[in-house]
Amino acid sequence: MAGRGRRPRAAAGAAAAAAVLAGAFLSVRAAAGGGPANSAGPRPAGSASAPAARAAAPAPRPAAALPVGKIGSYPVTDRSFVFTDRSRARTAGPRILPALVRFPVIPASARTAGGPAGRGFPLVVFAPGYLQCERSYRWLLRTWASAGYVVAAVEFPRTNCHVTSPDEADLANQPGDIAFAIRRLLAASSRPRGPLSGLLNPAAIAVAGHSDGGDTVAALAASTCCLDHKVSAAVVLAGAEWPPLGGSWFAGRTPPVLFVQGNADNINPPAASRQMYRADTTGPRFYLDLPGAGHLTPYQGRRPPEPIVARVTTDFLDRYLAGQRSAGAAMRRAGDVTGRADLVHGKNLPR
Repeated sequence: MAGRGRRPRAAAGAAAAAAVLAGAFLSVRAAAGGGPANSAGPRPAGSASAPAARAAAPAPRPAAALPVGKIGSYPVTDRSFVFTDRSRARTAGPRILPALVRFPVIPASARTAGGPAGRGFPLVVFAPGYLQCERSYRWLLRTWASAGYVVAAVEFPRTNCHVTSPDEADLANQPGDIAFAIRRLLAASSRPRGPLSGLLNPAAIAVAGHSDGGDTVAALAASTCCLDHKVSAAVVLAGAEWPPLGGSWFAGRTPPVLFVQGNADNINPPAASRQMYRADTTGPRFYLDLPGAGHLTPYQGRRPPEPIVARVTTDFLDRYLAGQRSAGAAMRRAGDVTGRADLVHGKNLPR
């Protein structure tokens, strides 16, 4: 892997064909944060222009007490945004951040003011791996959204799947990208009109990421270089501590973290995930070991063990983001599959 010496990054992605859940997709592109559209990569067919998106009717807000946590509870729709961060121009240049936001379709019968329990849906912000784009993870991300989560996948400007001259050292700027995207999404939810108006619970925010994206979100949750105290939980899929970020790792109390790792992964060695799991001693911690699994299959597509990962990660979010105590037992059951998955927690170490 260029400049890292720890693991090479593959550009392989999952298969491109995707079936659509119940409810139609309408990809509307909204320019947020004053940023121009990013020319890298295709946009969904039928996307409207940014002015058209701003002129759209207010989005219906979810009614109180709509359920969160059951996979398949909702059809899923999406909206495309482009966020532009100019606050780091001196060190990183303007950061153009396309984001696809998947969220539950609220039943017509429940379209009233207010959110679930008056708070809105929990938010999960996802960081793809090196030379990957959100589409590779679409099944996993749609699973979370179908359970009642707003899921925003950010594509990084110098390491996404469309970049012809990638720079993996730009990972140093990616925690700031995710933190900026969180702020813009919360701002969009606070507006009286727009596709995300009133949808988000600002007190229930998780980050998740794979590979270099896992490094990115681990830093937001556990490194003094990049801590974001708005983060209530983190899902680290085949991630590691990345030394060039600097700072001290797991030096203070961390939010709940779920580490997921294939034990046959030769790109992100299991020792990298285990190092973080062992170091994380202050908050609730879990390690999902996937025997025989490699670097991409557990998180991209629908082949085993991806369904196990989808179930366990959803249960983790239910427990630590949605606050459902019963989800802890469900997570332990889902993560105990002989020969396929082994979930440990606390002082217990993976085999």
